[in-house]
Amino acid sequence: MSRNIKKIALGLIRKYNTQNPFKLADALNIEYIIGSIGKCSGCYLYLKRHRCIFINEDLSDGDMLFVMAHELGHAILHRTENCYFIRNKTFMSTAWIEKEANTFAAELLIPDSLIYENPGMTKKQLARLAGYDERIMNFKKL
Repeated sequence: MSRNIKKIALGLIRKYNTQNPFKLADALNIEYIIGSIGKCSGCYLYLKRHRCIFINEDLSDGDMLFVMAHELGHAILHRTENCYFIRNKTFMSTAWIEKEANTFAAELLIPDSLIYENPGMTKKQLARLAGYDERIMNFKKL
């Protein structure tokens, strides 16, 4: 399966004038709930033709944005699949579905301009500058 995930993310940013995954979910009528969901950071469920995202309330602000962007990626790219984000596992997953969701999150949250305006910075420094885990940069395409 080949799709241009960067193009999908940029199209949504342009159409709705935001890269905030919560605002995009609102615009796309994708329900989300922030609450206590155990050790899972987040999950996406397709329930009775409704797209639903659950986010763990215990996450830091940066992690919450990333997990929401990741789950939004599932809601857009994998509409009828049920997916769970397990911290320290999803970044390392070799499953194409998780790679696509991570790529969507990276393209949504890390603008190309951040990279171009900070030449010489390492991936780790760029991720820290943006407020995210450095592993997000492994999914960013230029």
